[in-house]
Amino acid sequence: MANEERIDKYLFAMRIYKTRSIAADACKKGRVKMNGTDMKPAKTFKIGDIFTVRKGPITYSYKVLQLSENRLGAKLVPEYMQDITAPEQLEILELARLGATQGVRDRGAGRPTKKDRRDIDVFISDDYDFNLDDIDDDEEI
Repeated sequence: MANEERIDKYLFAMRIYKTRSIAADACKKGRVKMNGTDMKPAKTFKIGDIFTVRKGPITYSYKVLQLSENRLGAKLVPEYMQDITAPEQLEILELARLGATQGVRDRGAGRPTKKDRRDIDVFISDDYDFNLDDIDDDEEI
């Protein structure tokens, strides 16, 4: 096994990208960095190198533990690469997931009717005045 490996091959082998060409395009677009500098697809990794990959809103950080030219099974990846992504970045991912589920209608409910739309508009308008003191304790909501 060699002491160095091309970045695009390594990113593909470690399952960060689905294909080697997608990994190469990510490098060309500046989404893969080592020590703050953009990496070209033909540059090489060595054991112990730390690199970052920007995917969507967050930047993942990884440390190279071993090299492999062949694509690995998902269970073997932790033996070859350590995820050292900052907790703040993972928090951003979690917030994005939570935000995506807010305001989602029940499956099969379809689009809001005109009445639903008017009720929603009244609810989110500044004129909507809801006071909990107006509700009797015995009254069901």
